[in-house]
Amino acid sequence: MTVRGTRRSVMVGAGATATALMTGGLRRADERPLGYAVVGLGGYGERIMSHFASCRSSRLTALVSGTPEKLERFGAMYGVPERSRYSYETFDTIRDNPDVDIVYVILPNNMHAEYTIRAAQAGKHVMCEKPMATNVADAEAMIAACRAADRKLMIGYRSRFEAGNIEAVRMIRDGALGKLSVVTAEHGFNAGPNQWRLNKAMAGGGSLADMGIYSLQAARYLTGEEPIAVSAMESTDKSDPRFAEVEDRINFQLKFPSGVIADCVSAYTANYNRYRAVGSENGLDLEPATAYAGQTMRVGNPWAPLEPHAIPPQPLNQFAGMLDHLSDCVRSGAEPLVSGEEGLRDMKLIEAIYRAAREQRTIQL
Repeated sequence: MTVRGTRRSVMVGAGATATALMTGGLRRADERPLGYAVVGLGGYGERIMSHFASCRSSRLTALVSGTPEKLERFGAMYGVPERSRYSYETFDTIRDNPDVDIVYVILPNNMHAEYTIRAAQAGKHVMCEKPMATNVADAEAMIAACRAADRKLMIGYRSRFEAGNIEAVRMIRDGALGKLSVVTAEHGFNAGPNQWRLNKAMAGGGSLADMGIYSLQAARYLTGEEPIAVSAMESTDKSDPRFAEVEDRINFQLKFPSGVIADCVSAYTANYNRYRAVGSENGLDLEPATAYAGQTMRVGNPWAPLEPHAIPPQPLNQFAGMLDHLSDCVRSGAEPLVSGEEGLRDMKLIEAIYRAAREQRTIQL
């Protein structure tokens, strides 16, 4: 269907434009791609490594793991020489490796601060997985360490570089929905037992810190605003051994200065991955919204079945786009779209949501 709104490039966040995101790489022909060291070679680390082949401004040049077998296997797979394979004990010597420009921290949440700070002190720029940390104090220390070392810090919010999410932001900014009124965002999965995400000391929290952050991010980048109040309600079956330390479901509501209300869900016992934005003229659905692939958009009058909307393709997928964005920012000196300060804002909001649920009242921000 056709909806109101032009195809112009729009601002999608501080320090970046839609045009910059769509270029997928600003490297000149005479410049080498910047080198990444991936710290943590678990399942998500494997996924990240597989996308360097699609990058234009970035390449994989080093590996960090506590498992020698992984270092050998992935080193051989991706052509990383033995001299650029590090244990956690030898990590600090990465400062002497000129092939490493950026360190990507993909570790349990409670290790993010330590390795971000150590990477900055080694003179490397940092990409850190979300959530940025397990608490606000650690997030602030990470920002301070990178600032003191004059290094970039970016948080791995890959969905900000995904075609469907870029299109959703464009349409809302261009007025295709009319005046935005309501956002609903739901993220969760059925968590299996015996994983570090269910350990509060390692994760910092339960589904909110892990999956709710997608709902929180979506509400913020779809509205383009910062919330002024938050309320929340937790629902956790404490007889379930998975939830001895962390929460299962949190429903939280955000109020924004324009009057937009966002209703959000995070869960560890149900599979959700969608959001809807409704304005005075049209509504927009994206489902799955923040999955690794397969985003489908529908747009139209919310009183009738929404119609499929073609998502304009991006030159790079969300993973390669994210990796190249930091490389391009390092080269240009620009602030990353999802900087450390952006991650800190989410950490402060997560703490406010937990407080609202615990105290059973609305928290003014």
